[in-house]
Amino acid sequence: MARWTGTWLSGLAAAGVEVTPEGGWRGSRFGLPQAGPGSIAGFGPRLGAVCIDLAVAALVGGLVNSFLAHPDVVSRQGAGIAALVLLYATLLPTLGQTIGMRLVGLRVIRLAGGGLLGVGPALLRAVLVVLTLPALFTDRDGRGWHDKAVGSAIVRA
Repeated sequence: MARWTGTWLSGLAAAGVEVTPEGGWRGSRFGLPQAGPGSIAGFGPRLGAVCIDLAVAALVGGLVNSFLAHPDVVSRQGAGIAALVLLYATLLPTLGQTIGMRLVGLRVIRLAGGGLLGVGPALLRAVLVVLTLPALFTDRDGRGWHDKAVGSAIVRA
């Protein structure tokens, strides 16, 4: 019984399923280092950065709604969502990181060339982040659908 529970409680690796990419670590097939600056960021820091960005967007949305006499639910939520998309679409092409990413120590790079994302890819990535589902599904390198769609990766700064 202990062996049976050990295989599924210990994860896929205990059952003999390969969970790391062929090169041995996440991002190795893109030429990224295993650890330190430039390596693929883990789920925890990425989640922390998104939570900070959501808080900033909610504050900006609340500020916008404070100028409206009687904001309805749609305008309250729309202002926060628009603030988040604007945050991503302006900061990623210019600085390579959002406020949350900067506080957590992450940045977004383009895998082809390693530079900053353009405005179009950053806007598409922002819309996909708002949809939430693409960001929850990741590949073996830890890249979500939103990163795969624009050819980017979130790395440690």
